[in-house]
Amino acid sequence: MSRIKVLPKLSGFQLLVHAASLAPLAFILVDYFNNNLTVNPIQELTFRTGKTALVLLVCSLACTPLNTIFRFRPALKVRRALGLYAVFYASLHFLIFVGLDYTFDLDLLQGAIFEKRYALVGFAAFLVLLPLAVTSTKGWMKRLGRRWTRLHQLVYVAGVLAVIHYLWLVKSDIRVPLVYAAILILLLVARIPAMRRFLSNLGLPRVSLPDFLGRSATQSRRTATHSSRTLGRLE
Repeated sequence: MSRIKVLPKLSGFQLLVHAASLAPLAFILVDYFNNNLTVNPIQELTFRTGKTALVLLVCSLACTPLNTIFRFRPALKVRRALGLYAVFYASLHFLIFVGLDYTFDLDLLQGAIFEKRYALVGFAAFLVLLPLAVTSTKGWMKRLGRRWTRLHQLVYVAGVLAVIHYLWLVKSDIRVPLVYAAILILLLVARIPAMRRFLSNLGLPRVSLPDFLGRSATQSRRTATHSSRTLGRLE
């Protein structure tokens, strides 16, 4: 009887990325149960989920350039996961805004979204991300064919809108949003075909993972078993 595959084989690096992506949520839950969400918990939750969504979105956009410049292929294996985690936190960000902050009051929401430019741009970024998350599976790749690639290029539009949302939201110190804007511009420039060819031909040293991070859990167990058997024979 063949074994049913319940979970995909994940490398140590992939597991590390999943753990790091879920860590902000864990910290939020810990702070919530310990009443450490500042004097304005709704604002704190909104900010933290939105900031995490932006960080993960930028990380997902950086995966292709990392492979192009440093031939870091493991980055491609976590690109989709990072993008989906970004949408997950963006969804939490949006639900906190409409549910906790505005209690699902449509009249209040209409005024908030269409009268505040940062809210309108943020809502537009969220609407762009949703179909990208839905169509991120292999099944949708086959259904859409070449259109899938063109559709998922909209992730850069979502990135630009998210940075503008952050920039307009922060009223005083805009240095951090400008840093994200600069990173996003560099990632967009790296996607230009001529720049992409130039970067790939630089001959920069290849970045590789430590062996224990590159192997899947199954491979690690097999290696450990083989090593123990070898040691047993030597003894």
